[in-house]
Amino acid sequence: MLRHPQPRMAFFIGANPIFVSMDYSQTLDYLYTRLPMFSRIGAAAYKKDLHNTIALCEAIGNPQQQLRTVHIAGTNGKGSVSHMLAAIFQSAGYKTGLYTSPHLKDFRERIKINGEMITQSAVVEFTERIQPQIDELDPSFFEVTVAMAFDYFVQEKVDIAIIETGLGGRLDSTNIITPDVSVITNIGWDHMNLLGDTLEKIASEKAGIIKPGVPVVIGETLPETAPVFEKTAHEKNSPYYLASARRKVISREWKNHLLEVEVATDDEPGSKKYTLDLSGIYQVKNLLTVLETCDQLRSKGWELPEEKILTALKMSKQISGLHGRWEIIHTEPLLVLDVAHNEDGINQLLEQIQLTPHEELHIVLGMVKDKDVEKVLALLPKKATFYFTQAGIQRAMEAYDLFKLAEKYGLKGNTYSSVNTAIYAAAMKAGNKDLIVVCGSIFLVGEVSQTAVKECWKGNNGLDFPFFEIVAEFFN
Repeated sequence: MLRHPQPRMAFFIGANPIFVSMDYSQTLDYLYTRLPMFSRIGAAAYKKDLHNTIALCEAIGNPQQQLRTVHIAGTNGKGSVSHMLAAIFQSAGYKTGLYTSPHLKDFRERIKINGEMITQSAVVEFTERIQPQIDELDPSFFEVTVAMAFDYFVQEKVDIAIIETGLGGRLDSTNIITPDVSVITNIGWDHMNLLGDTLEKIASEKAGIIKPGVPVVIGETLPETAPVFEKTAHEKNSPYYLASARRKVISREWKNHLLEVEVATDDEPGSKKYTLDLSGIYQVKNLLTVLETCDQLRSKGWELPEEKILTALKMSKQISGLHGRWEIIHTEPLLVLDVAHNEDGINQLLEQIQLTPHEELHIVLGMVKDKDVEKVLALLPKKATFYFTQAGIQRAMEAYDLFKLAEKYGLKGNTYSSVNTAIYAAAMKAGNKDLIVVCGSIFLVGEVSQTAVKECWKGNNGLDFPFFEIVAEFFN
């Protein structure tokens, strides 16, 4: 008996089944509900070897061996670095694939070419084509989507594919590629139940993407992590580059919702100014990582002119379609979405909040149960007003449980059944010069309805519609 239903519907005439292919929505339902999915069930979906990914890719002709790639790992920043690099390659005229995870709203966000999401028909066709392997191997959702990305990029003949790891590095499903350059953005406390309970152990897992002879760019190091990276690079005879070794930040300024950074390079006269539409102040470190990576890619023969880099960084969100990184979706009051969800990410977010002019601070917060929630709560400002809520996934911490835990740390607020009702409550209370931040979970940010948010501030004089109208909109 098959362990999974076919991604086709069966109708019976007597005892004889007649199969009809599923459409896109039915295929997505199959992928989401029939395959182990980390965002739904957490650690139980994590496969601690590469066997399934290797077998899936062998069955479809090993597309990963036909791609030129950049491989990116790290606790925080890997999504931003991936999107900036994709924007740079695209601006330089290359057909550029981009694989990232998780998605915020649409599954197809995970697999893009030149900023365009994979087609619905390609998702359906691939899922049907590898059905025998799914039945045989019982792969995870992530293993299937990685194979789908590699296959799609080869089918569409991309010049380069930017590949972001999902979790860790050494045993991550993406780690069957041999890239032109490997990148590790930083190491922090996240997924300790799977990656290790020390920074050295976590770094060792991330360092697993370093390949023999392949240059590796390290965004940030700590006293605990630097020896791990250096040792691994030495053992694999991989050239090792620290992003901040040659470049120094002369100045940084956040204005008009853009980040302006002046950078000096040791072996070049003067300095250069970069304007980033990824405007969180924490992007300064990611910028240095991107610039060093571009240098190493040039040594591999890629033509990445400086003027194209300048253009791409100023428009990287527009070019690559990145959301949820200090994403401003309303002004007066300022409403920001940020996917910060672990200790390091929240620290960076708090630095940005301090730099942002505002009167009162409102934080819409939701987290998942398998994060170190108390470490995050201990960092958050007690003077803020909190709106505790939850994403609509199995892993989400119940809003009331989060509220009760937050009380231990002096955080005050109320609970709400969804992120959108929480935003509505914040909109009712916030003044025009206040700041509202939605954070704590990627999945929470993904459930924000921007249509509903726009309805919160009709006209110039505040709210002018009944409560039940906006609630109805939130649940559409």
